[in-house]
Amino acid sequence: MGLKEYIIRRLILILPTILGAILLVFVITQLFTPEQRAFLYIRSEKDIANIPNYIRIYGLDRSAFEQFGTWLSQVLQGNMGYSRSLEKGPVLQVMLRRWPATIELAIFIAPITILIGVFLGVKSAVHRNKPLDHVTRLLSISGYSLPSFWLGIILLSITFALTGTVMVGRVSKTNENTIYNAGLFTRYTGLLTVDGLLNGLINGRPYGYEITLDALIHMVLPITVVTTINVAGLIRLTRSTMLEALTKSYIITAKAKGLKMSEVINRHARRNALIPVVTVSGLMVAGLMSGLIITETVFSFDGVGRWAAAAATGGERGAPDIASVVGFTFFTAFLFVFSNLIVDILYAYIDPRIRLG
Repeated sequence: MGLKEYIIRRLILILPTILGAILLVFVITQLFTPEQRAFLYIRSEKDIANIPNYIRIYGLDRSAFEQFGTWLSQVLQGNMGYSRSLEKGPVLQVMLRRWPATIELAIFIAPITILIGVFLGVKSAVHRNKPLDHVTRLLSISGYSLPSFWLGIILLSITFALTGTVMVGRVSKTNENTIYNAGLFTRYTGLLTVDGLLNGLINGRPYGYEITLDALIHMVLPITVVTTINVAGLIRLTRSTMLEALTKSYIITAKAKGLKMSEVINRHARRNALIPVVTVSGLMVAGLMSGLIITETVFSFDGVGRWAAAAATGGERGAPDIASVVGFTFFTAFLFVFSNLIVDILYAYIDPRIRLG
């Protein structure tokens, strides 16, 4: 089977996976009362006073089979209910407003984590039981053992002690006021580092560059926390798969043929060792894109992760925000389904035996 046929086959198989995710989410919503499920249909604050009408209009007191079609129709139209967590508004719009903040973190974290993790993992395996291997293993074990909330609080405390500033949020309060003033700042992408540059280049606003720098500074601590923990896991995985690859017969043959060690490692061993690393990296990126719940909460970073945490705990209301939780579940499920698809395609590209099997 060629790569093209393999991709088509995987695209076809993704449909029942998506249907399964939709059915699972719907079944979970049936555990809630009709009054709670009504929040999956309302679109504004004033609609909350008309919950009984929504139960009657959408048949929320009827059988699950009758409700499924109505609910799916609303979801396909983009109506996932009304969010009351952190910011009020339709769930889909709130998620789309907050997602750029999460993506901005992921854009910096993912490449740093993968490059450092793979590089140190390979070096550790090649120099097994030498000082570099011992240091790398110590770093990976230490990083893997650190709880993200603990490391985040420690870094915040150290930063405050050194600078007198609590580095939370996406930018400082002064720049935040500028960003949310539509007349002073244009939000092109929602990525503050990019929008700041565009405001400086396109609109001639010099403070745009200052906002970019401020956004970068405020991302240093969250990036450090997530990268430290994720790099540790990737080093361990890369090292173990690389050690296994180095014992294979084709590696011994390559050495016997007189190939340079760098060529044996880079062209033969590393390529095969990276297959499981690609799988883990793909799922890691999907996890980053779906929101860093603990890190965003610790650093008051306005991404989807912090919003989802507030929705699940209920905040001041003390009850979960059903519509937001269901919307976030949908969002995460789709993200992981498509991430798995990309990983499978990369998998088949790196190792043709997979699509031929």
